[in-house]
Amino acid sequence: MKIAISSKGRNLDSEVDPRFGRAIYFLIIDSDTLEFDVIDNATNANSFKGAGIQAAASISEKNAEVLLTGFCGPNAFKTLEAAGIKVASDVVGTVRDAVKRFKQGKMSFTDAANVEGHW
Repeated sequence: MKIAISSKGRNLDSEVDPRFGRAIYFLIIDSDTLEFDVIDNATNANSFKGAGIQAAASISEKNAEVLLTGFCGPNAFKTLEAAGIKVASDVVGTVRDAVKRFKQGKMSFTDAANVEGHW
């Protein structure tokens, strides 16, 4: 399964970035092998508006099925939901730890945004 995780860095030992749309990077990780691709999200992170929608499109294009992040706004959440991507929010720690908790079934998916837009 492909998992997208908002990240402050470019590797598995980086901290999860609490912001979805304005995260610095996204790691798209194969949950079985831990092989991953890095998406540089600098353009979206510094955009005036629409960062969450563009970030959602970016991870959807990489065929992510799940997103692990800290906070996700309403427009981004709607876009992710339309793409069929499940969202687990309030995720903290390292990317590696987040994947481990996900694989252990310790993540719950949300059915709504957990912050207002432009957070």
